Amino acid sequence: MTRRAALGGCAAAAVAGLSRASHADDADDPARAARPQKGDLLVYFDGDHEGQVIKPADLKAGGPSFLAWAYDPQKKLPRDGSRLNMVLMVRLDPAAIKPDEASRAAEGIVAYSAICTHQQCPVTDWLTDSKDLRCPCHQSVYDPRDGAKVVGGPAPRPLPALPLVIAGGELQVAGPFTERVGGEKSGVG
Repeated sequence: MTRRAALGGCAAAAVAGLSRASHADDADDPARAARPQKGDLLVYFDGDHEGQVIKPADLKAGGPSFLAWAYDPQKKLPRDGSRLNMVLMVRLDPAAIKPDEASRAAEGIVAYSAICTHQQCPVTDWLTDSKDLRCPCHQSVYDPRDGAKVVGGPAPRPLPALPLVIAGGELQVAGPFTERVGGEKSGVG
């Protein structure tokens, strides 16, 4: 095992642990475990703004990418009850986004499942030079401009997209993930 793979595995375990540990007193609420729903907002996963609603103006064109949770605005709960709900977001130049992906983007903002389709590690690396997403565990690389298509590594399929819209000045989920979330062997989704 390489040092990079070991560090990637540690990062994946830490992110998974954060997901399970978050809001343990509300862990039984099915809204937390439900996949992102149409009309959900998005909130920051971590950092200084953890749990705060993400505004379109918060995202700078060209990256970096970051992790988020969908947020049920009626129940006022993040959908953080499953690590499979982690969302990976980045704002790109709208002219650089392929037409199929552009229909799911909101002013150049694209969102995908943050769970690698290879072994379910969190995709957390932003490759500044190529403007690609990378899973630190086994180095799968995804092109966010082209539907998170696999451009390197062992991942067998693209990351599922999460359609977005901007309504009333808010970034909202426009529909469910486009495909099953998770790795090929997991059978979860």
